Amino acid sequence: MGILEVTNDGRVRVLTLNRPEALNSFNDELYHTTGAALEDAAKSDDVACVVITGTGRAFSAGQDLGEMGRLSGAARTDFGDAGPGFPHFLDTLAALEKPVIAAVNGIGVGIGMTMLLHVDIAIMAATARLRAPFVPLGVVPEAAGSLLMPAVMGNQRAALKLYTGDWISADEAVECGLALQTVAPEKLMSVTMELAGRIAKMPVASLRATKRTVVAGRIDAIRAARVREDRAFTGMIGQPANMEAITAFLEKREPDFSRL
Repeated sequence: MGILEVTNDGRVRVLTLNRPEALNSFNDELYHTTGAALEDAAKSDDVACVVITGTGRAFSAGQDLGEMGRLSGAARTDFGDAGPGFPHFLDTLAALEKPVIAAVNGIGVGIGMTMLLHVDIAIMAATARLRAPFVPLGVVPEAAGSLLMPAVMGNQRAALKLYTGDWISADEAVECGLALQTVAPEKLMSVTMELAGRIAKMPVASLRATKRTVVAGRIDAIRAARVREDRAFTGMIGQPANMEAITAFLEKREPDFSRL
């Protein structure tokens, strides 16, 4: 069983992040593997809708901070964000010309939250919660979160969550537009798959053309935001605040930014 499970339910392609021991955090391999699976789903005429979910108690805990720590000490001249696999995954998801539903089964942190800004519908288990931890990690938002969080959530709510890294409950995620609905955890996949099945009954050509027009209205702004974020991220990763945040995480203690 690999780090990404790929299954089909009729014309629904289900991608299940499968690193439960690491709370489905993304390392470079998972970024590339998931990006490739999305590309395959986009090309397949037998796939009408894509569902993304996670194994275990997390949807995704975001970037693998152990890998991020290693990258922080390396030369970073040819890529931003979390490594070379990140743009492959995010660019593919952002431009995918088929409907994508996220079934958020547990915590979504970092990319585990910001990917919801690029899916068409998110359904959350009532016990799930989200967090944008970029400022507490000594870096900046990624995945065009600097653009899309204010657009989706409203300026003030997005500012609060970005500047503090506070958690967002499932109910609050629905209230501010990050998710469509919450359901009991045991009903998450049945509710998600019922909706995905309804969408998958539609003509693929029409779904693809409609999604293409939806994406066209925002993709240039997303790409421009990504460039700005990458530039800022590259300048901040490996700097004292970022290294203190990662070291504190690995040492299981609170970071101390008082002298930075």
